[in-house]
Amino acid sequence: MSLYSSLSKSITGRVSVSLVAALLCTFCSLVETTAQPRRRVALTNRSAVVVDERLAVLRDGPELSARLLQRMSRGRVVLILGAKRSSDGLTFYRVAVTRRTGGWLQSEAIVSPGRSGDDERLLKLIRGSEDFDRVVRARIFLDLFPRSPARPQVLLIYAEAAEAAATRLSRDAARRLNEREMAAGGAPLFSYFLNYNGLDRYRRQGIIFTFNRASKQFHYDGESWREILRRYPRSPEALEARKRLDALAAVVGVR
Repeated sequence: MSLYSSLSKSITGRVSVSLVAALLCTFCSLVETTAQPRRRVALTNRSAVVVDERLAVLRDGPELSARLLQRMSRGRVVLILGAKRSSDGLTFYRVAVTRRTGGWLQSEAIVSPGRSGDDERLLKLIRGSEDFDRVVRARIFLDLFPRSPARPQVLLIYAEAAEAAATRLSRDAARRLNEREMAAGGAPLFSYFLNYNGLDRYRRQGIIFTFNRASKQFHYDGESWREILRRYPRSPEALEARKRLDALAAVVGVR
């Protein structure tokens, strides 16, 4: 039975405010934040995460013509309360955003662990994304679908995006950090690089960079490649993960 059908049959009455509040409090902290590092939260089959902010318009009804209440940011967690087809064939979910805020979201804006095929749909979106967008959506996948058969593919994409970011960050840091000013500051040179503010948003996505002091280059620390080798040693991705770790070891001595 599809999530749409089951929701339509099971969510027929009013959902108590206390239940909504309790469930939302469990996982609302997955929302992207610029103040705190990201942390794992418990998600249920009724929770969903915004992955396509272009479609994430919270409305007061299940129609594209319905009044806009707010635009939802990527990474925002909502609680699914019901579902309905619009007059033009789209599926909308009735969602709770906070204890007092709710509305209707187009189904393609979100993914849910309780919706069959959402892992594959998100994988397709990740592959169509670039740069930091790819990192964020891959991180959402890894948190939301721990048992998906596509997980090794996403781990590899996540790691490759992180290493590509390391190249860009190395270039940016070299341009923005003034060596004379750093020398005058008295702290070790490498510490200025590892405190570079361009790293911050990647750290919030669980990415850690190492730093080669001789070449003044950042590199992804390789944790996703290690996970592939630990958990999926016979997967097609394992061979590539081993190559990447060997290359990393040659550059920074990390395995």
